[in-house]
Formats: sequence, structure tokens, C-alpha cells
Amino acid sequence: MAEASVPLQISTLPNSPGVYQYYDKDGKLLYVGKAKNLKKRVSSYFNKQHDNARTRLLVRRIKDIKHIVVATETDALLLENNLIKKYQPKYNVMLKDDKTYPWICIKNERFPRVFPTRRLIKDGSEYFGPYTSMKTVHTLLDLIKGLYPLRTCNYDLSEEKIQNGKYKVCLEYHLGNCSGPCEGMYSEAEYNENIEAIRNIVKGNFKDSLVRFKKQMKQYAEDLKYEDAQRVKEKIEVLENYQVKSTVVNPKINNVDVFSIISDESYGYVNFLQLSFGAIIRSHTLEIKKKLDETDKELLQLAVIELRQRFNSQSKEIYVPIKIDAEEGVKVHIPKAGDKKHILDLSVRNAKYFRMERFKQAKIVDPDRHEKRVMAQMKKDLRLTEEPRHIECFDNSNIQGTNPVAACVVFKNGKPSKKDYRKFNIKTVEGPDDFASMEEVVYRRYKRLLDEEQPLPQLIIIDGGKGQLSSSLKSLDKLGLRGKIAIIGIAKRLEELFYPDDPIPLYLDKKSETLKIIQQLRNEAHRFGITFHRDKRSKQALNTELESISGIGEKTVVDLLQHFKSTKRVSQASFEALAKIIGSSKAKKIVEHFQK
Repeated sequence: MAEASVPLQISTLPNSPGVYQYYDKDGKLLYVGKAKNLKKRVSSYFNKQHDNARTRLLVRRIKDIKHIVVATETDALLLENNLIKKYQPKYNVMLKDDKTYPWICIKNERFPRVFPTRRLIKDGSEYFGPYTSMKTVHTLLDLIKGLYPLRTCNYDLSEEKIQNGKYKVCLEYHLGNCSGPCEGMYSEAEYNENIEAIRNIVKGNFKDSLVRFKKQMKQYAEDLKYEDAQRVKEKIEVLENYQVKSTVVNPKINNVDVFSIISDESYGYVNFLQLSFGAIIRSHTLEIKKKLDETDKELLQLAVIELRQRFNSQSKEIYVPIKIDAEEGVKVHIPKAGDKKHILDLSVRNAKYFRMERFKQAKIVDPDRHEKRVMAQMKKDLRLTEEPRHIECFDNSNIQGTNPVAACVVFKNGKPSKKDYRKFNIKTVEGPDDFASMEEVVYRRYKRLLDEEQPLPQLIIIDGGKGQLSSSLKSLDKLGLRGKIAIIGIAKRLEELFYPDDPIPLYLDKKSETLKIIQQLRNEAHRFGITFHRDKRSKQALNTELESISGIGEKTVVDLLQHFKSTKRVSQASFEALAKIIGSSKAKKIVEHFQK
């Protein structure tokens, strides 16, 4: 029997929550999605024009649709996640991670050992974690070993074997790291009290251990055992110091998962903080590559489920910046102020730092990927229709109203292209007039590019505010380029970007890559323009006196300075020396001028 066509399949979809699956002509799974209303969601793929090219390609390849109806949105959420992990469809975001994370194990045995492991064995032992780095595990274990004497041997410490004297204490006992349960020197009840305290510590609850140690210290002091009291005091200080480092919020915030997301054109970064008894016991950031221009909500939704499953979180409350659907029995909270907002901001900061690190690594390891990301981000930040692979920036220099010049610097793929830099002497403007000078330079630059059929930039940046921008637009109008090249003006404070016909400036994040490149362009244009202006003033200062001599032209001045190197040496030269260079007639005029 022939399969039903896609339109017919859509028309028969139910208006229920569920999961839909798209297949290509070969029966290969392309995409898995969830929906509150299957019919409405699937229809939207075929009823509207998509901006994203990958989405358009996906829709063209869909030849078969299957669906699974479930009872609730939550069930759809979990089923979608499981299907994506199982089949790994081409167009779905992948949240898979091949790393094996470390755990802290409390072994299921008499006098339990506590140790790090990457293997989970189902033998009744307790596993706490997983932790995102072995460094965190070792820090916790060092803390625990400093507070509680635990055995490290793997002997079978059954009551019968201990009573029969099968074992002897080892070096760890003599070093004070173990209290000798193998010879019956340590009661099982007391050892298990320590294990319970350790359970609380790895969960982030230090309160019980602190209370216990303080009572112990007080008792030792009353019994005049001051050395023992001092040792316990040191343990209290270690525990309190660790707690201070860990606690960043109100201790009343208990057993909460915090998630935040920042994203750019190609990637999303989801940070996860796990809190227990007011302390952060875990932090992890997940980088997600976008496949179909997914929204922050879609990425966050998927990442929350993945991270909670991966790190075995049982928290019944989560803090997020935007409303998302969660598992049944889990409360979603969007903090607006106070300690809860403070911890969410901390999560955002972690995500931003992670993204910055990724950018730095990409510059070194994969410069092409870094370049693509920067270009895509600039396009988005500056509201452009295409990536600004070729940018030109103009700056005027007319210090104290003299020697007006302008500079044009060129960046290609986010980097300076110095061979394309251009200098301009202002020709048609008299006096210091920034607006008219900018109009002249922009016109000359693009008139020449058009005449020579050279490629035009995707973006022009004008160093100045609305006035300079308006002047530049006049030149683009004359050349018929308005609307064909994006153009913006930068106010002096750098954060303000002005667009044609828009009175409200755009403000970019001060730490954004886009603003850094714009600042670099502006600074480079300013440096290049100032250098040209300084050189011109220096030459003019040298040339002014020689050019003021009647009958001495520019070419003669250049010949003299090339030979004698300075105006002062020309003034001191003999008639014969000058005549060799410029002839006797002009040499006579120069000698007479300086004799006067």
C-alpha cells in the first residue's frame, strides 16, 4: 500500500500533545520535535516562509511524517529528548557528551571506604556526583580526609575476622590517617556517624559537622585536653573556610538548579549551577551548535533536561531567565530581584566567560570558525542584511584648522588590510569643515571604486555623529549607492552607533566582539589619519621657507631636500654646491635669499 502524501498526513494529525518525526525519501530520520498541538506545530513548517536556509532545506526533504501522541507536554518533552539521543537526527541539536565524569563513592561494606571513581557498579554502594572535574573531587576528598579518619585498605573487615586478629594496623594508622578498625580500635557506630557527616558534606550541608565539632572542642576544653581541642578547632576552621568559598547566596536557598543561556548566531551556551544548602556544589557550561536557527527557549528547554539527567539532579525547583516547560513536580521560577536574581546573574556571568574562552581558543585552534562566528555576530548585532566581510572606516584630521586630510582604513574578514588603506588631501573645502570634508572624501573614494570596477564594501563606518553621517549619505546619493552599502556613524564615546533616518542610536555590549572590531577600526583610522597629518605638517614646515623664494618651485625644493636633507643645510650650502644640483640661476636666488 502506498504511503500517504505529506499534506494528507498533516490533515489527519491530532490536536494533542506529542512528538513528531520527519523522514526523507529513503526513510532516514531527519528531525524529531515536540508539540503542545501536533497538527498546529507540524502545519507551521509548511504554511510559512522560513528565513533560515537550513529550515527551508529540511522542509524540502520531508517525504514522510510519523507521530506519537502522549498525555502531557512534559511527557512529550522527555520522549523528544530520548528519541534525539537514540537516533541522533541530522537536523536536531545534539546534547551528547562522551566524557565519563568522576563520582565520589561510599562503598557498600562494613567500615565503608570513600574514594573517587568513574565507574558505577550496581552493588548497593552510594555514588555522589557526577562532578565536572576531578579537581573538585580531590578538593572534597582532601577536606573529608582532614576532618575524618577513614580506612583506605580493601580488606574484608567482617566482625569475625577482626575478632580472630586476622589483620594488623598499617602505616596509615601510625601516621594518624586511620583509627585502626582492622584491629577493633574504632567502633562501627562511630565510624558510621562519620560516614553520615561525609554524606552531608558532599551534598553541601556543613551544618551538622560544624555543630558536632564545636561540641567536641568544648568538651575537650572542659576536660583540659587543650591539644585535642586545638586539633578540632583547626578542623572547624578548614570546614568554615571551605564553606565561605562555596557559599554565594542565602543558605535558605536549598536544593535548587539554576540555568542561564546566552547565544550568538551559531551557538548557544547554557550554564548550570547546582545549589545545596546555600552552596554551589556544581557548575557546568554546555556549548550547543544551532542547526535550524533555534530560539533561546528551545535550546534552554533541551539543555535543562539533558543536564539534569546527566548529573542525576533530584532538585524540585529550578531558576531560569525565561519561561520553559519542566518535568512534572518541578517548580520553574524566574527571579526578578534579591538573592535568587543574584545567583541567576552569576550563572549568566559563567556562561559569558565560557563563551569568551571559546572565542580565544577558536582564534588559535580554528581561526576559520572564529572568523565565521565573528562575521555572523556582526551581521546580527549591526542589523545588516549580509556579513560585513569588507568594511571601510573614514576619519578626518585638521588639527588647529591646518592641512586638512582624511584617512580610509579597510578591514577584510575582521582584520586590517593595510595594502588597501588610502590617504586623502582635502581639495575642495577651505578651512576646518568636517562635514564638507567627509562628503568630499566619501564621494572620491567610491567614485574611483565604481570607475575602476573594484568591489564595494558591505559596511562603511564614519567616525562622527549624525552630521558626518548625513554628509556621507549625500555622496552615496550622488553615486546612486544609497541602500546598496550599509553605513553607520560612531559618536565620540564609541558606544553610540547612528543609522541613517534613525534618531535613536544603537548601544552595543561593551564586551562584545562587534564593538571591539569597530573600536579597532576607529582607532586604526584615527592613527593612520594623524600620522598622515603629522607628516604633511612636518614637510610643510620644512618646505615653507624654500617655496617662498621667488622662482623656486616644488620640484626644486624636493631636489634640494633629497640632497641636503634639511632646510638648514641648504641655507649653509655654498653657491657651487647648490649650482651642481639646481643650476647657477636658481642657486644665486637661494644664496641671495639667505644672505638677506
